[in-house]
Amino acid sequence: METTSTNRLESRLGGVTIDGRPHQLSAWAVVGLRLLMGWVMVTAGWGKLTGEFSAYGYLANVDPASPVSGLYGLMAASEPLMGAVDVIVPVTQVLIGVALIAGAFVRLAALGAAFQMVLFYFGSWEVAGGLVNDQLVYAAVFLALGAFAAGRILGLDRYIETHPIVERFPALRYLLG
Repeated sequence: METTSTNRLESRLGGVTIDGRPHQLSAWAVVGLRLLMGWVMVTAGWGKLTGEFSAYGYLANVDPASPVSGLYGLMAASEPLMGAVDVIVPVTQVLIGVALIAGAFVRLAALGAAFQMVLFYFGSWEVAGGLVNDQLVYAAVFLALGAFAAGRILGLDRYIETHPIVERFPALRYLLG
């Protein structure tokens, strides 16, 4: 396997420096993880769009011990809000999945996915087995993809970042990567 540069991860935060040298296959692992999580989101959203999906049962039956049970109960009781949620959840899941697979606007997609997973985490509150469940792990994976700028590795974000509008508005780079 040919390499042209040394991979390095380093950061300084609050006076503490951490650094490391990831393996040369790490970039492939990040791409694989991005594609896998993209597929998970596309299929989850597509299944909801093409099936008979309603978030009502989920929101109306949140464990009363959850810190958001009251809020989710109010949402379930509002027909207009339920109509919006029933569209927003599957559409955003498909869009997030497509963005991750294409490697376009990955940080924005990863942040949106992590936010959605945290909302699901509170909705599936069951701390009897511990505070960590699938949704919390998914949220952490999505945040890691954003932190690794996974769209710059074999993704469209690498090319989008060279567009003149990104040069003109450099803050857009925070959505890419």
